[in-house]
Amino acid sequence: MRPFIVRFGSALVVLAAIARLAAANAAEVGDPARGLVYAKQVCAKCHAVEQGDLFSPEILAPTFEVVAKSEGMTERALYVWLQAGNHESMPNLMIPPGDLDDVVAYIMSLRSANKTH
Repeated sequence: MRPFIVRFGSALVVLAAIARLAAANAAEVGDPARGLVYAKQVCAKCHAVEQGDLFSPEILAPTFEVVAKSEGMTERALYVWLQAGNHESMPNLMIPPGDLDDVVAYIMSLRSANKTH
């Protein structure tokens, strides 16, 4: 019985270490500041991308803050939506992976941001 307990305890320690590493890596994915720069260059033609913006240039395009604060919005949901093709009202964009991480990080940062206006 003792060898089982030792192996089980060791396995738990290894799993805890892996979980900590995964959480640390997940927290490092994407840079919101770079995401804002990318959004201003690429997305701002249609969307209001900055915190506190009330209206998008394209009237039917939601602001990034509205997207961020949509019920049930998660990082995973943004990744899926931004990578899916054939959006009726949006051009098919191929956002490079690093830029995608940054844009998702930026949009999610707006979720908890307070409005300045």
